[in-house]
Amino acid sequence: MNAIQKYFKYRQNLIDQYIKGDMTKREYLQRNYEAVIYGDIGPFSNIDTIEKALFNYQYYNALAKEQKLLSTTKDMNYELKRDFLEQSNYYYNKKDRATLAVLRMLDYQGAKAYFISVHSKYLKGKLFEIVIEEENIILHSTSSFILKCLREEMVFCEESRKSLIDEYVNRRY
Repeated sequence: MNAIQKYFKYRQNLIDQYIKGDMTKREYLQRNYEAVIYGDIGPFSNIDTIEKALFNYQYYNALAKEQKLLSTTKDMNYELKRDFLEQSNYYYNKKDRATLAVLRMLDYQGAKAYFISVHSKYLKGKLFEIVIEEENIILHSTSSFILKCLREEMVFCEESRKSLIDEYVNRRY
């Protein structure tokens, strides 16, 4: 088993613990963050496999969420808060590059995408889910460019649906 496979096995274990209620969403995010940061794997600059692209997706998603969380610290000055949010957006952009890499490697085959129902007013009509059932992949994005690509490839359904991981997506952390 290579390092990436070990990470995904560990991540699945974290997901199982979260689903059972053995950890909170914040605890799950913290442990996943620690696994990608201290795991000595990546990120990969040459994304030539789906496995590497999915690792980069997880890596940058973890960093983005961590920076976003840091931006919510009380009594933080505006400039520092803005810096954390800019870093978060930078990492979300890198995550979206990994998403595009996955879609392109699969030539969009087996992909379906749709907006998801969310509690957040900010994300309503922006956050969409990409599902590739055969590969057991669920990805999320708000990227207008990815949305455009999905529509061009005719794999985007315009109706809003409940996320396959709705309880997780709509839980605050």
